[in-house]
Amino acid sequence: MKPFFTLNLLRAVFCAGTLLLASVSGSSQMTDHSQPFNPDSLKTATKDTTIHTPPKRFGRAVFELGLAEIIPWVFDRYGKKADYAYINPGTMVRNLGNWQWDNDPFPTNQIAHPFHGSIFFNTFRSNGYNFWESMPAAFVGSYIWETFAENQAPAPNDFINTGFAGVMLGEVTHRIAEKIHNSHRRGFWKTGGEIFATLINPMDGFNRALDGTWGKTPAWAKRGQLPAIDLDFDLGVRRFNINSSDPISAGKFGFFGKVKLNYGTLGKNYKVPFSNFTFVTEFGSDDTAALNIISLQASVTGWKLNMARNTHLALVTANYDYIRNDAFFYSAESIKMNLFSEYELPHNTKLNTFLGVGPILLSAIPDPYRKYEDRNYDYGSGVTVSAGALLNINNRLTYNMRYTCGWSHTLNGSESNYRLSTFTNELSLRVAKDFAVSAEAGYFKLIGNYRILDDTINQYPYLRLSARYSLAL
Repeated sequence: MKPFFTLNLLRAVFCAGTLLLASVSGSSQMTDHSQPFNPDSLKTATKDTTIHTPPKRFGRAVFELGLAEIIPWVFDRYGKKADYAYINPGTMVRNLGNWQWDNDPFPTNQIAHPFHGSIFFNTFRSNGYNFWESMPAAFVGSYIWETFAENQAPAPNDFINTGFAGVMLGEVTHRIAEKIHNSHRRGFWKTGGEIFATLINPMDGFNRALDGTWGKTPAWAKRGQLPAIDLDFDLGVRRFNINSSDPISAGKFGFFGKVKLNYGTLGKNYKVPFSNFTFVTEFGSDDTAALNIISLQASVTGWKLNMARNTHLALVTANYDYIRNDAFFYSAESIKMNLFSEYELPHNTKLNTFLGVGPILLSAIPDPYRKYEDRNYDYGSGVTVSAGALLNINNRLTYNMRYTCGWSHTLNGSESNYRLSTFTNELSLRVAKDFAVSAEAGYFKLIGNYRILDDTINQYPYLRLSARYSLAL
């Protein structure tokens, strides 16, 4: 699928940053590439929290799903005059049952399409339907767009990116916007929060305006029923080297920032989808792109095992990863079965470990040989494994280590297998109530094994120093 309008990518990137800023008006826990779910309380009670839902409005949801199809197409066809938007009954009939991988740019397929899918999802989610009931809207919306709004054949990669990743982003934006609406602020701050919430979740803002609740705090919110949010803001310097045997000290130097949003508590409400998630974005002075990482991991369901003083939680998670640095780019959607464990040690010390494994539904991986219609990346699927540990001493000094390996076999592109390995270890010292300093070392490594072409190795080792401000809401 071609980009349905040029601003969609910019809006999707803006959405990632705005999502984090907006939550300040509302109030977390989960995983980026360097840290497991914040495992502060695996022993928390599991009684579900009631979250308000408006009455179900099927007719309005279907109408809004139609608007989410028509408005972008009108802009593409009559505003951009994009070639792919010139449709007719013949193109629609030809597209029925005809599937073909596309060659759209990497950011379009891996960021813009999930954003469009989140709009489809929230046409139903913001009209009173629960997570499972709203899920089909993202996939149905994707298929309708691919089949009837373009003259190109529907693409399997777009169906997964718009559907699966769209559901993930849709539920996250729904919950963050709902948290903002729960705010008891008034006047300018209340209005500003509503504007942020609408940018994050346009369908929710649209329906709140229709219902006359825009700018108002509902009575149910006074009971404080929504999960908490924790925010970590990192700002610092990093040195990195790419595809070289030279030491990191001979590499490039630059500034970077990272924002991590943790929603909910790991040991609470784990039977409720997305009751706990972590959203991470990292940006910095790379040559290839300012946006370096987007990572989302969300709980779907789980089972708790209490054993003496130690606690274990088996958790199914949905995962989305987007990496873009000087060495390579990569994106994947996956499902994992994870085991989180918490061990109480002497002297106010706690050890948390995790192990996760599951299928990679779809991965997008760079291919220098451009074997599919001059597209510079391949699509594949495979399996991912991750493991790590977090040692917390007196809630002041923490050391966390994480390793992830993802193996993918190419479904479309050069005949190949790819292996992505990431490793990080971080030492953090809390120097004041909400402030900490951190030192981190790690690497990203991507290996491509081709059947008849030369293998490739792309490496990105790094060192980072940063200051961190934590905010609990």
